[in-house]
This record gives sequence, C-alpha cells and structure tokens, in this order.
Amino acid sequence: MPRFIRVIFPLLSALVLCGCHYQVQRERHYTTNFNFVVIADSISLQVEKPMHNDISHMVLDTVYVVNGDPLVVAQIAVIPEDSVDSVWVKVARDQMTMGWIHESDLLPAVVPNDPISMFIHLFSQRHLWWFVSLIGVVGLVLLVRRMYSKPFRMVHFNDIASIYPTLLCLSLCLSTLIYTGIQKHVPETWVQFYFHPTLNPFDLPLVLGAFVSSVWLMIILLVTVIDEVRRTLPYSEAMLYLSSLMAVLMLEYLVFSLSATIYADYPILAVYAVWAIRRYWRLYRPRMICGACGSKMHTAGRCPKCGRDNVV
Repeated sequence: MPRFIRVIFPLLSALVLCGCHYQVQRERHYTTNFNFVVIADSISLQVEKPMHNDISHMVLDTVYVVNGDPLVVAQIAVIPEDSVDSVWVKVARDQMTMGWIHESDLLPAVVPNDPISMFIHLFSQRHLWWFVSLIGVVGLVLLVRRMYSKPFRMVHFNDIASIYPTLLCLSLCLSTLIYTGIQKHVPETWVQFYFHPTLNPFDLPLVLGAFVSSVWLMIILLVTVIDEVRRTLPYSEAMLYLSSLMAVLMLEYLVFSLSATIYADYPILAVYAVWAIRRYWRLYRPRMICGACGSKMHTAGRCPKCGRDNVV
C-alpha cells in the first residue's frame, strides 16, 4: 500500500468518526433556573409540594398562571408512587406565585423563553403549514392559469436570467429533507436543539449543523433573489414573479414533507435538481447584456427590464 494512502486513510477515518459523533443527550432537556413562557390559556399550579407517602390525599390549593406569563423552574422532584406522572416540577412566576405541576402537563403548555425556540414551536404547527401550503398550491394554480392567458416571468417557466431562484428552490428542498430526516431518525437531537437553540452551525452535531447551515443559505439566497428580481424586472412584474416563487416554495415544502413519509424524498430531490439545473442552463442562462440598461439576457431581443430591443 502506498505511503500516501497509509497516512491519509486513518486521517479520513478519524474525520468521519468525528463527524458522525453525536453529543450525549440528557435525560431531561431542562434543569432548575430554566425559563419558560406560558402558551396555554392558563395553567393550574399546586401550592403544596407533593408527598412521597400519600399521593391520593394531597391538598389541592392552587394558583394560576396565564398565557404570556414567564416561568422559571425552581425545583424538580420524582414521586415514584404517583401513577399519573412521577415527575413533578415547581415553577414560579414571581415570589408570590409559584407551585407544582406534573411535567407531562407543563411541557405542552409552555415554550422555552428564547426567540428561536418560539419560532420552532410556531414552525412545528403542522396544521398551520398544511393551511399555508394549501394556499400556496391554490395561488400557484391561479398564477399558472393567468400565465396561459398573459405570459409572465416564473421560476423554471419563463424564468429570469439568474441562477439564484433555482438555487433557492433547491436549498428549500434540501433543508426540508434534512429537517424531516432529523424528525424521523434522531428526534431527541431535535428536542435538545429546541430547548437549547443556537444559530452557530459549528456548535452543533453534524446533522443539526447541516440543517442550520441550510437555513442560513436560504436566507442569503432569498435576499439575493429579491435584489436580482428588483434589478431585472419592473415593479409589477417583480411582485408577480416573487409571488409565484413563494407559491412554488410552499408547494415544494408540501411535496417533500409528504414524500418523506414513504422514503421517496431523496430520489425526488435528485431528479428535481437535475431537471431544474439543466432547464436553467439550456433556457435561461444569461448569454447577453442589454446595451441600454446592462441587464442580463438569455438571448437577443426585448430587454425585460427597460424594454429596449437588442439586435445582434
């Protein structure tokens, strides 16, 4: 075996093992002094601490906290005799309002007091995304019908001379694929991220770092697409193009979320990526520049930005 291979192979093996390493997950993803925000209408807290010896005769004096109240975890107790839930959590809104509640009752009614966790909670509402995706599909159908009567610019179909909208669509598909993969295969990793989020992809396990990186990529591409469309198309056409692009993105999210349930998301992404890139390269790749405004054009003819005729 060549010396080069003998040296490189162990290094590559070590990198692969390090990249596949997952941080050891905690038994509980929060501890004392952890901060929550109430998202339920109200929560009932038991004032007295639950006792080990007689669960059935506990005094039920209660206090209430309501939607939007901040809570801090003051104490966690395990009561094995409790047949409902052995874990009790003492939370406090302030020095005068505190009490105990089953962990199974607490967690669905609160969200970690962090803007990223709050966004994840909102994002994870499936009914919301089904509704948004449905609106996107309906909007896309209406836009396609209008395109047949009065053609307008649309990603993949009569696209602008820019690769960025296509890359944005592919990045969304990739991000959705990674997200659904985490939910299916390593859900505890996602729960840990939910309780302790960060936007630094280098401070996370490999798969979570890839997901956060894909989200950053989408944000960068979205800003770039908006700037490209603004400089390429008149205002009315630009708004129509961006509206159709948002509808396409919603449809793609719906398709890849559904395809993940039957393990067809990877083949679909591969086919879609090849089709989208080939279509852009053959039909919309810029080969010319408008002589009047400098806008990129695929072929000679009327400039989509200023309307000037460019003749070779």
